[in-house]
Amino acid sequence: MNDRLHRTRMLFGSAAVQKLNDAHVMIVGCGAVGSFAIEALARSGVGNFILVDFDTIEESNINRQLFATNTTIGTPKVLAAAERIHDICPDIHVDAQSIFFDENTKINCRPDFVIDAIDTVESKIALYKWCMTKNIPFISSMGAARKIDPTKIKYAQISETSVCPLAAKIRKIVREQKLDDFAVVYSTEVPNKTTAPNRTFGSVITVTGIFGLMMADYCIKNIIKS
Repeated sequence: MNDRLHRTRMLFGSAAVQKLNDAHVMIVGCGAVGSFAIEALARSGVGNFILVDFDTIEESNINRQLFATNTTIGTPKVLAAAERIHDICPDIHVDAQSIFFDENTKINCRPDFVIDAIDTVESKIALYKWCMTKNIPFISSMGAARKIDPTKIKYAQISETSVCPLAAKIRKIVREQKLDDFAVVYSTEVPNKTTAPNRTFGSVITVTGIFGLMMADYCIKNIIKS
């Protein structure tokens, strides 16, 4: 059989590919990290997506976000992501929700897996609690900005992380609120200190992309083993 997933099927087998096709994966944050996770999952055969992001594409996103091109500037990120997914495979179902995720967000679904690619601490904590309440497996991205060394990117439980300032903030909140431990992708590289006056951070696709691909890999293996 020579189809879109022929080589994936050669590696994992038909039963695993069917599991991926049946799976519902929610990705919260469709930017630098999330866009690569989405791309990898779509090309690996995940059949159902729930995409959550309130933002639109800007020219400054082009250096690191997969869905950001000259023709998509001004487009909601979830709609650009949905179009890309359907270009990869028209049969994939996409629920695109252009909303900001926080503790008041109401999403009436129970996905098989959740990928957290959000930037803000408060939204990340709200998503963790939502997943834990519904007993949904998930993985979270820690800080990918201000990093240039892809070899320092790792998997860990949040309790085992070090160096990353975002992970330190999350660890503290997790301890204080007595939340369960969970998987993350993070970097042990000391962040570059350069910031813009508006507190934006520099970032490069060779790091943010790997964060997203590693989270997709973790998700794929979780679904296949489930």
